[in-house]
Formats: sequence, structure tokens, C-alpha cells
Amino acid sequence: MYGIKNCDTIKKARTWLEGRGVPHDFHDYKAVGIDRERLEKWVKEFGWETVLNRAGTTFKKLPDADKADIDAGKAIALMLAQPSMIKRPVLDLGDRRIVGFKPEIYDAAFSG
Repeated sequence: MYGIKNCDTIKKARTWLEGRGVPHDFHDYKAVGIDRERLEKWVKEFGWETVLNRAGTTFKKLPDADKADIDAGKAIALMLAQPSMIKRPVLDLGDRRIVGFKPEIYDAAFSG
């Protein structure tokens, strides 16, 4: 699981996993960072619009020029510079990933 330790959504997702005995590792991309290659793969898989957290305060505090004319390259640069702009959590299941946390999506992913 990738995210930020103090994020409420991360806490909910980790509680969900732990409550069901699902082992997982946690990568805090605010503390440790994220590599460009992994971020590019997520953007290719889900689109920058899904991976870039535009609802968070970090994005909202950006100058208007930084928020304008965003494409995949610009979104990746913004997220590399400030990893707290990456949507969270990103749960890597090996063969697929889940961006964000919704209990029903996790239920479906782990049932059978």
C-alpha cells in the first residue's frame, strides 16, 4: 500500500486490511518519496486525472499557473515534487492496483 501515514483514508484502508488479516507493506511516499517509473505506470494505467489528488490542500494551494493546462507530464512533475498530491491509497495487488479506498471495492478485490 502506498500513501501518507497521517491520512485519514489511509488509516481507514489499513484498518480494513488489518481487520481481515490481510498482510501488507506500507510505503509512505511523503516520507520516502516515489520513483518516477512507478508513478508513470500508475498514470498510464489510471490516467493522471485519477492519480493526481486535486481535492487536497496541497494542490489547491498551488499557484493558478501550476494548476492550468495539466497533462500527464505536468501532473507527474507536480506529484514528484510534492508526493502528497498523489491520490491515496494506491493498493498494489501485484496483478492490478486499486486507487483510493472504498470498502465495497476492497471487499470485491479480496473475495474469491
